[in-house]
Amino acid sequence: MRLLVRTRDDSHLELFQSAGATEVIPETLEASLMLIAHALLLLGESAAGVANRIRDIRSERYRLLRGFFHGGLPGSALEADDANEPRLRAVTVAAGAAAVGLRIADYGLQNLGVMVTAVRRGGMRGMRPDPQTLLRAGDVVLLYGKPNDLDAAERRLLEGLAA
Repeated sequence: MRLLVRTRDDSHLELFQSAGATEVIPETLEASLMLIAHALLLLGESAAGVANRIRDIRSERYRLLRGFFHGGLPGSALEADDANEPRLRAVTVAAGAAAVGLRIADYGLQNLGVMVTAVRRGGMRGMRPDPQTLLRAGDVVLLYGKPNDLDAAERRLLEGLAA
């Protein structure tokens, strides 16, 4: 069964996904994209140019949110369940995790092909955090990469296999 969820924003994205949502569509993002599209058309941009810009914005934003790209046409989206496709994984840094008190850079995650796209701390999300960011208990680290690489990165963060 495919389950689509419409939400006001992306603040509870992980909750809906962990509850089984196939897609979570943030209203504010899509509404903003429509406003941008109409404004560009009114300013004289070609319909094809507007479609390309919106597709690029949507692709980048949804990649960060969900770990795969949404395309503009049916069948053009990459499936998140493809074993070789990059995706996002949220890793919660528990109180006993090895990463507590260490910097993101200490783990060499980029050497594994994994990018830290955000750190959520106390309800606030820091996009593209500085590698010198110290991790704290309770942080949720959002990783982007291929499944096997994500497994290795998660082990490094939680079990202490620093680079």
